[in-house]
Amino acid sequence: MELLQKTLAAILAPDADIRAQAHERLSQLTMPHWALGRLMDLAEDLAAMSGSLSPVVTKKVVVVMAADHGVTAEGVSQYPSEVTPQMVYNFVRGGAGINALADLAQAKVVVVDMGVAADLKLLATEGKIIDKKIRRGTANMAQGPAMLRSEAIASLEAGIVLANELAPVYDLLATGDMGIGNTTASAAILSSLTGYPVELATGRGTGIDSERLQYKITVIKKALEINRPDASDPIDVLTKVGGLEIGGIAGFILGCAANKKSVVVDGFISSAGAMIAKGLCSASTEYMIAGHCSVEPGHKEMLKWLNKKALLDLDMRLGEGTGAVLAMNLVEAAQRILTRVATFSEAAVSGPA
Repeated sequence: MELLQKTLAAILAPDADIRAQAHERLSQLTMPHWALGRLMDLAEDLAAMSGSLSPVVTKKVVVVMAADHGVTAEGVSQYPSEVTPQMVYNFVRGGAGINALADLAQAKVVVVDMGVAADLKLLATEGKIIDKKIRRGTANMAQGPAMLRSEAIASLEAGIVLANELAPVYDLLATGDMGIGNTTASAAILSSLTGYPVELATGRGTGIDSERLQYKITVIKKALEINRPDASDPIDVLTKVGGLEIGGIAGFILGCAANKKSVVVDGFISSAGAMIAKGLCSASTEYMIAGHCSVEPGHKEMLKWLNKKALLDLDMRLGEGTGAVLAMNLVEAAQRILTRVATFSEAAVSGPA
């Protein structure tokens, strides 16, 4: 808990003076005023986050947090829990969607075992994944709390430790996830923190049919009724209906913010983590970049609550950090606009009359 409190206290608002200077420069570039729209907004944000008119985004990393969910015992997913560790091995072999797209963005993939219900110690010993396992999956939230409060805090602090290790090394960081059942936990977090109706917050996840979707909604409602998570206490929400990888993502975002590093947030699961992070420290949202808008129906409400507008909207719902790494190219584009495009005076070009 001490690390968490220290991290929350270290999160400061982005540099307002640098933001103003960036806005002034962007307003004078050799193009009609704000002609590159939201890319220029992002360039301004990058400057403020980094405290520099020359932000660097060269070295990139996506951190894929993996964990299992006890609620899968209720039959809410199209796939069994065994898929979680199997996909971890797929990440390590380089055969997953995140590997292909991270390679395109020239981003390193770091896989973290936050709570996979399998023995992955050999992969950790070989240096292929990072072992931060809190426990082997959460408990079934439809029957009681998903985890202990101490475990929720441990997941947050594990994410902070990772951020503290990676933020000094990388310029641009991103979140990713893997965990069968985690759309169920994410929908429950959304409903818990905002009061958004479960029926609207819940989507098809791995591709369940309409009958199973209705059952999934019933399971989430049951979990909320049994656990009664306290919306004023994000750690209670994480404890009651969250996931270990979601806690890790939340902590990672907080750690990035404390280190004044921008973090590209992936889709539905990562945004659930971002919501926990915002609940703990609202200023952390100012270091978040929404990578994409997931096709999961509740994601738009999450982005609205976070006051974020996604860079991409491609009807994606894979997770893993795929939307975040695709958006990294747009972040780099924004950086180049700020640092490489000449102003009217620098280029000796006549400005607007």
